[in-house]
Amino acid sequence: MIEVQHLTKRYGNFIAVDNISFTAKKGEVVGLLGPNGAGKTTTMRMLTGFMPPSEGSAKIAGFDVQNDSVEVRKRVGYLPERVPIYPDMTVNDYVLFWARLRGVANAKKQTANVLNNVNLYDRRNTLVRNLSKGMRQRLGLAQALVHSPEVVILDEPTIGIDPQQVIEVRNSVRELGKEHTVLFSTHILSEAEQVCDRVIIINKGKIVAQGAPDTLRKQLQKGDHLYAQISGANAATANKLLGAIPGVEGVNPQGDGYTIRVKAGQDIRGDVAQKVIEGGYRLLELRPVAMTLEDMFLDLVSKE
Repeated sequence: MIEVQHLTKRYGNFIAVDNISFTAKKGEVVGLLGPNGAGKTTTMRMLTGFMPPSEGSAKIAGFDVQNDSVEVRKRVGYLPERVPIYPDMTVNDYVLFWARLRGVANAKKQTANVLNNVNLYDRRNTLVRNLSKGMRQRLGLAQALVHSPEVVILDEPTIGIDPQQVIEVRNSVRELGKEHTVLFSTHILSEAEQVCDRVIIINKGKIVAQGAPDTLRKQLQKGDHLYAQISGANAATANKLLGAIPGVEGVNPQGDGYTIRVKAGQDIRGDVAQKVIEGGYRLLELRPVAMTLEDMFLDLVSKE
């Protein structure tokens, strides 16, 4: 449904998006992850026809974003990071305006349907200026969905809203994935793990990894991780004690204990217990730790 090949965007000598390629299938929820300034928004603007690429190509539902821009726009619903609103319109009139602008048949009925879907129907006569930030996000989602697009592109849809509204937006994204192809950007890693079928990690304009969250974790997790809590040892002592064990690649403080990074395939639990006891300390806790997508993301970005 989305096909991107060697897409590049330059601003003078600065490369905002650097030769990226990826696809998104029908009914798939794909997260575009990266720190601020990584190139996520620029990528989305090129996919929606807001700006032309410097090099490469992109297709939406088989239509080229440059050569078939009008056809692409018919098939894409776009929620930018800053929702384009008209504050003196009512909620209903705002969405109805977008429906008519997009040539939606039976625009009034479709407007009512989409407002109901985003839980804004009871606010249909409210002026847009009087909506909270979370409700404005839902209003932006309504305008993106009013023409029943095949592809929905959401740029940081949960930024600046309260935790309860974040949950509502995430649930909406999951529901959208049942009928639409969804591409959404975020810099919140837990969000991607909860919502996405697949994630694309982008940094400094380049894709550094992509795949299903579980698959990425298996590919990128170099070795195993243990958590140890030791009574009586300070950080320097624990680091020296644990770092001397063969197979240990790193020791980092975490809460009241330490995370131990271990070479793949090595079981050092017995060695840890022995070292701690021989050092005259007490081992209060020792357990395996699953590396999160956020850990791997930070590792990838720091290497870049």
